[in-house]
Amino acid sequence: MNEHAESGAAVSEADLALIQRIIPHRYPFLLIDRVRDIVAGVSAVGVKNVTFNEPHFQGHFPGAPIMPGVTIVEAMAQSAAVLVGVTRDLADKSLLVYFMNIDKCKFRRKVVPGDVLELHVKVRRGGDKIWKFEGEARVGALLVASAEFSAMIDMAQAGD
Repeated sequence: MNEHAESGAAVSEADLALIQRIIPHRYPFLLIDRVRDIVAGVSAVGVKNVTFNEPHFQGHFPGAPIMPGVTIVEAMAQSAAVLVGVTRDLADKSLLVYFMNIDKCKFRRKVVPGDVLELHVKVRRGGDKIWKFEGEARVGALLVASAEFSAMIDMAQAGD
């Protein structure tokens, strides 16, 4: 856990340990390495270091590895889930997050091994269970994907 969370100060960054305390995803489906610039209830930036040894590159595509668009959107959603977890102090609370919809999704450029994918997520509407976000995936200054999406936060079913 990062030192700010332990001291009770506002959390502005989530390292891998804190991410795993908030969301249940694990290898090979944990698609973010860090979440930074967290402004509770407002926005955050997820970071994904794209490496060739990820399982989807074996078949997508041999000889020309490209990160699948669905995994880019999933990485946005995981970044948003960490933002909700920090906002609502949900570490160690068995949080599950379910996609409800994905709108206006566009893929603009390829993401390849060696890229550092930044997942900029903003809350459009927060609530108790239902949250709506907008997200942009960037590699450096280049926009590679964008989407609006909604998710349901479920703590009752976690661990059942």
